[in-house]
Amino acid sequence: MSIVAPDTLICDLTQSYAPHGGGGIGTYLREKQKHVMVRTEHRLLQIVPGPEDRVIEQGRHIWVEIGAEQVRGSPNYRFILRTGAVREVLERFRPDIIESQCPWVLPWTAIGYRRAYPETALVAGYHTDFPNTHVYRVGSQLFGDFLGRGLRQLSAGYAHRTYREFDRVYALDRIMADVLAGYRVPHVDVLALGVDARNFHPARRDPGLRRELGLPESGPLLMYAGRIDNEKRADRLLAMFRALPHSLGASMVMVGDGKLRAALMEAAEGLPVRFPGFVTDRAQLARMLASADIYVSAMADETFGLSVLEAQASGLPVVGFASGAMVQRVPPALGRLVPLDDTAAMATAVVEVWHGDHAAMGLRAREHVTTQFGWQRTFDMLLAEIYPRALARSAARSEARNLVRWRSGQQARQRGQGWG
Repeated sequence: MSIVAPDTLICDLTQSYAPHGGGGIGTYLREKQKHVMVRTEHRLLQIVPGPEDRVIEQGRHIWVEIGAEQVRGSPNYRFILRTGAVREVLERFRPDIIESQCPWVLPWTAIGYRRAYPETALVAGYHTDFPNTHVYRVGSQLFGDFLGRGLRQLSAGYAHRTYREFDRVYALDRIMADVLAGYRVPHVDVLALGVDARNFHPARRDPGLRRELGLPESGPLLMYAGRIDNEKRADRLLAMFRALPHSLGASMVMVGDGKLRAALMEAAEGLPVRFPGFVTDRAQLARMLASADIYVSAMADETFGLSVLEAQASGLPVVGFASGAMVQRVPPALGRLVPLDDTAAMATAVVEVWHGDHAAMGLRAREHVTTQFGWQRTFDMLLAEIYPRALARSAARSEARNLVRWRSGQQARQRGQGWG
């Protein structure tokens, strides 16, 4: 197996970044930068969308923003279409390993670059099962189930054609690795993400949060943190809240921004529900999570559930839908899962958790996270196992190519000497 040399230049390449958001991938990029800069001698190039082109070099870390237009309805996000500008950055810095973290456009920029520089190793992180999450669910809503399934099949073919070009692909759990196997994607690893359990900690609980937000100081405080949009099914949380018995005295905070935020704020007028927007300060987010009593999520296609783990690290039981990675993240001892889109059952589960020993459930949730999920474990596996496997495959590919060229040269020389 190859060894990742100390001065190796690693490149992160993604569309899924926003300066005021970015979700799990944004967190991953930040944590990876800290790990590489503090614990290794590698160099790190991170290419993300931004309002304009800019390059910031700080020692071994190179931060590059490619000017891109905002995504309609999601002002925090931008989408890179100027692949030529990305290629220029790659040509300028010549990374040894490129890790792609999104499925659209940019993976093929990395593939095109590798064809010109075949010694480059390519790694892909499969953070979202886009044939189901992005294609099928949207397509079936717009065109019906039959066409939705057809579009999903086409996008599964795209996934196969794209990810077979990479030297290694990692999924975030075994279930998603099996999904990739169904798409006929080879060389798949499983890489669990981590949680900063020192930041997300029950000790950050602050009883004053309710007063700040103008919420009742009794009854359960429900918390959600993530994009407030259709993909996250944020409207189901408001439907669930309306189904709670008034006698429970519950209140809810939905942290984040997205397409549905304005509409849900209007629909929640008069209810003890608050929408403070996206919280950029991670310590403040940790304070808000720790100050709640129950974490709620309506996500159907979560591939890992980093926000859920952060809530569990903060000492919260979780209530959500029995779908996607939620089934692994929330066993019965740590919360309750109900059938998909059954908001009445979700409300019943909230009542059950609140009237049960929710504090003990929250402590078990934290223990579960702190013993199994840590960023050092994540990046140790990435750097010591996944990257070396990618480099080994890249080296084997180069050796095979050189052998073919040598044999072709031998045959040409033999023909020139009249042996053929």
